Amino acid sequence: MDIATRVYNHRWKLDPIVRSLIDTDFYKLLMCQSVYTNHRNTQVTFSLINRARDVPLARLIDAGELREQLDHIRGLSLSRGESTFLRGNTFYGIRQMFRPDFMEWFENFRLPPYHLERVGDQYELTFEGAWPEVMLWEIPALAVLMELRSRAVLGRMKRFELQVLYARGMTRLWEKIGQLQGLDGLRIADFGTRRRHSFLWQDWCVQAMIEGLGQRFAGTSNCLIAMRREVEAIGTNAHELPMIYAALADNDAELAEAPYRVLADWQSEHSGNLRIILPDTFGTEGFLERAPDWLSDWTGIRIDSGDPETGAETAIRWWQSRGQDPREKLVIFSDGLDVDRIAQLHARFAGRVRVSFGWGTLLTNDFRGLAPGDGLAPFSLVCKAVAANDRPTVKLSDNPNKAMGPDAEVARYRRVFQVGDQVAQAVIV
Repeated sequence: MDIATRVYNHRWKLDPIVRSLIDTDFYKLLMCQSVYTNHRNTQVTFSLINRARDVPLARLIDAGELREQLDHIRGLSLSRGESTFLRGNTFYGIRQMFRPDFMEWFENFRLPPYHLERVGDQYELTFEGAWPEVMLWEIPALAVLMELRSRAVLGRMKRFELQVLYARGMTRLWEKIGQLQGLDGLRIADFGTRRRHSFLWQDWCVQAMIEGLGQRFAGTSNCLIAMRREVEAIGTNAHELPMIYAALADNDAELAEAPYRVLADWQSEHSGNLRIILPDTFGTEGFLERAPDWLSDWTGIRIDSGDPETGAETAIRWWQSRGQDPREKLVIFSDGLDVDRIAQLHARFAGRVRVSFGWGTLLTNDFRGLAPGDGLAPFSLVCKAVAANDRPTVKLSDNPNKAMGPDAEVARYRRVFQVGDQVAQAVIV
C-alpha cells in the first residue's frame, strides 16, 4: 500500500479513522464480557486525560472534524463476518471464548452518546452510562484524537514530503525489527492501538512484524487487524477492572479486597494464558504480599509501570516464596518499550522466567524527529474511568506520575494498600 498517497488524498468519509467496532484492543472485549456478566448495571464515567499539557489538542484538531469522526463511530455495528470471527474463532486455544448471550448483546450494540467541550486549548471529552457500553468508547476515542492530530500535521505537507516521511518511518521500523531478529527466543506482540499514528500505519507495522519476525511475533492487540492478517488476538485485562471494583467498595475492608475480587470473577470465566495478573493498580509489592495463594497458580504477571527490572525481580521472589518455579511463569513487559529496552530486559530475564513483550506506541507511532517541529512525536493521552456509581476512581500505579484521583481518595488508598515511598519516573508515552 502507498500510504503517503492515501494520506495525501484523505477524505474522512472514504477513509474513516475507526472503521469497525472490533478496531479495538482485544482485552476490551474480554473485559466487556466479564463486566456484562457481573456489573452490567453499574454506571460509570470515562474521561479524556491529556498528560502532555504542552500539546494543545483543541488548537490542533478542528471540533467539527472530531464530532464527525465520533458520530461516525456511533453508527458502527458488528458485521456478519466480524460476528462469525468472534463466535467461531479459537483464541488462546479456547473455542467459543465469547458466550452466546454476550454475542447477542454485542451484535445489537451501538456506542452511547458522548459529551465534547473545548476548555482552553484542550478538549473535555466524557462518556457516561452503563459500564459495558461506555467502556467500549476508550480505544476508538483515543485512536480518533491521535490520528486527527497526525492528520493536522500531515495536511500541511506536500506529496513528496509525505513520501519521504513514510519512507523514513518504514526504514526506522525495519531497522528496529532487524535489532529484534538477533534476540533468541523472543516473543513480542503489538500493543499499539490506543496511541497509533493511524490505522493504516498500525496495519503496516503488523505486516512488517509478521514478515520480519515470523513465529517470534505473537500477534496483535487489535482485534480487526488480527482477523484480517490471520494472527493471534492478544489481550487479557487492564487497570479499569480493579479501579471500578475498588470505587464500588463500601468500606476500607472491602476496598482492600477489591483487587482480588476482580481476579476471582476473572478466574471463574477464564483459564490458561488468560490468567495474567496486573498487580500495579494500587502498588505491586503490597498486592503480592497480601495475595491469596490461588493467584500464584496463575500463568504470569504483566508489568506496566515503575522500574521494569524491579517489577520482574519482585515477581520472581513472590513466586519462589509461594513454592512456584519462576521458569514456568510468564512475565509480560508493556510499559513504554522500545528496542533497546526490550533487548536489555530480554538479556536479564530470559531463562529465569518466560519473557514476553507488549510493544506499544513506539512501534505504531514513532515519527520522532521526522516531521517539521517534531509535530508527530507521540505523547501520553489516556481515556480512563473516573467515576463509578458517582464515586471517584483512583489509580496509584508503581509510578506516581501515573497516579490519578482526588487527593483525599489517593491518600486513603495509599493508607489502605500500605503504599510507601515511590520513585517517580518520566512517562514516556
